[in-house]
Amino acid sequence: MPLTLATWNINSVRLREQLVIDFLKAETPDVLCLQECKSPFEKIPREGFAALGYTHLVGRGQKGYNGVAILSKLPLEEAGSEDFAGLGHARHIAARLPNGVVLHNHYVPAGGDIPDRDKNEKFGQKLDYLTDMTRAFRSARPERAILVGDLNIAPREDDVWSHKQLLKVVSHTPVEVDHLSEAQEAGGWVDVVRDHIPEGNLYSWWSYRSPDWDNADKGRRLDHVWATPDIAGAHKEARILRHVRGWEKPSDHAPVISTFDL
Repeated sequence: MPLTLATWNINSVRLREQLVIDFLKAETPDVLCLQECKSPFEKIPREGFAALGYTHLVGRGQKGYNGVAILSKLPLEEAGSEDFAGLGHARHIAARLPNGVVLHNHYVPAGGDIPDRDKNEKFGQKLDYLTDMTRAFRSARPERAILVGDLNIAPREDDVWSHKQLLKVVSHTPVEVDHLSEAQEAGGWVDVVRDHIPEGNLYSWWSYRSPDWDNADKGRRLDHVWATPDIAGAHKEARILRHVRGWEKPSDHAPVISTFDL
């Protein structure tokens, strides 16, 4: 059966509820994973989503910050959440789909502006979060699982607009890329978006600081879809919906859509 899932850092689900509705109407994914919901879980809007068939919802909320949620047309069984790095943040939620696949939705800390854990506590928290992910995958290697979310790292040279200029910029520094690679390798995860689109510049985020973001095109690929090797071969298509970044009052992230034949 085809399974289409989307991941999107929405940057406030209550503020951008109508954008979510417009997206669901246009793309009709089976599952939508949201990050940076910036809302207590009980205050996430539901009626408009349910009216479109998205009657299942699991998540973790936090007032004004962080927050992750999974909206689905398919029944969901909550499969827990982890507080990586012991931050007390709402950054991870897992759910089991009817076919047994476990879906992990992550919002990795952004890491602040200075790529030095001694000078910037937030950068240290980001590295610790990734280290805890690596430990978790090594202790219990995932099977039949998909991991999505805003991982806040653009790992490849062609995942950023300028590899040379961003080497010392948080999200593309070598230490971050190494930590993300360790987590990916520990779980055996396959980057199915790059598996499907192996060559060329590919971005999912463009800064609000650039008013002419589309022409300047100084983007980064911060949003990812990974799958365990036992189901990675079932991945059929990946798309980044760049045009959504141009909607009125948008998130600075574009949705990423992946289709599996599971």
